[in-house]
Amino acid sequence: MFSKNSVIGVIGSGAMGAGIAQVAATAGHTVFVYDNNSKSLEKAQANLKSSLVKLLEKQKISAEQSQSISKNINFVSDLTSLGRCHLVIEAIIENLEVKQKVFSDLEKIVSADCILSSNTSSLSITSIAAACTKPERVLGVHFFNPATIMPLVEIIPGIATQSNLSTEVKKLIDTWGKVTVIAKDTPGFIVNRVARPFYSEALRIYEEGIADMPTIDWAMKEFGGFKMGPFELMDLIGHDVNYVVTETVWKQFYFDPRFKPSLSQKRLLEAGFLGRKSGRGFYNYSEGATIPEPKKDEALGKLVFNRILAMLINEAAETLYYQIASKEDIDLAMTKGVNYPKGLLKWADEIGPKTVLKTIQDLYDLYQEDRYRPSVGLKRM
Repeated sequence: MFSKNSVIGVIGSGAMGAGIAQVAATAGHTVFVYDNNSKSLEKAQANLKSSLVKLLEKQKISAEQSQSISKNINFVSDLTSLGRCHLVIEAIIENLEVKQKVFSDLEKIVSADCILSSNTSSLSITSIAAACTKPERVLGVHFFNPATIMPLVEIIPGIATQSNLSTEVKKLIDTWGKVTVIAKDTPGFIVNRVARPFYSEALRIYEEGIADMPTIDWAMKEFGGFKMGPFELMDLIGHDVNYVVTETVWKQFYFDPRFKPSLSQKRLLEAGFLGRKSGRGFYNYSEGATIPEPKKDEALGKLVFNRILAMLINEAAETLYYQIASKEDIDLAMTKGVNYPKGLLKWADEIGPKTVLKTIQDLYDLYQEDRYRPSVGLKRM
């Protein structure tokens, strides 16, 4: 279905869209990047030049490769320019109505066999596809930010998606040097679903006064081997992104308490304290400010780590139990999509599922909240 000669379209020239375009162009494809905002297109072109210069300086690409990548990417402001594309990847605002309008317009321009895909991180692929007369050619192709660096891509077929399409698109994106996994069209797919407790349980522990933010961050790095703690990571991602994904997943799961957002994080969003990008989030990043020191209490640190890890494993087990993805793809997604030190299901095997289940059961007995209900999948493990 696809080859090196396949023309790729990208809708949206923001950081994600431009990154996806660079990945496809690096793989040798002719790429058209569409945006109706001329300033955004100009910025994307400037950022591409800067990115290629840095890669040249680091000797990661040759001068010839730099020229080829630059030549392969065409920045356009007319949607009809995507008419010759074989695959189009939409990477615009996370708004269902806006995406549906774009897909409906796009379908009138491209050929009958062009594949349409969305880079959405949390919206329903089936809902996006419903705006098309041929929903069978629509699927999710979810890259992680920054797309040029992060290896994972989640492939998500909708209910109406043609049966072999996921496999064909997976083969193509594998040739781009990416690691691909296939997930069912459910809220958050794999990564944005399974990772929720990393943030939400850390927030719960903090709100209860069990440990402060620096101590929770320290515990996850010290005892879990995570590269960043949950509060550091939320500040890096930005609360305008992280909180919104949490709230979206919660709403789409019919307000399941397991995904309930935190008021502490919502207040930061309301105040405009978005994290590193705004200079303040959970921590203060202004000039001269210092991050408080953690309380390096081993017993407390292990308690924090074991509680958060158990909740993560419980969600991974639930994801496997409901056949959202295979065991291999769930673990691959978490290690390649969010840089976890090891797959959560593999971690469960190492610790012992009974040990993890006891931690969850103890939490459920204490709180009597559905948030802490043990997964049937974990019980069967």
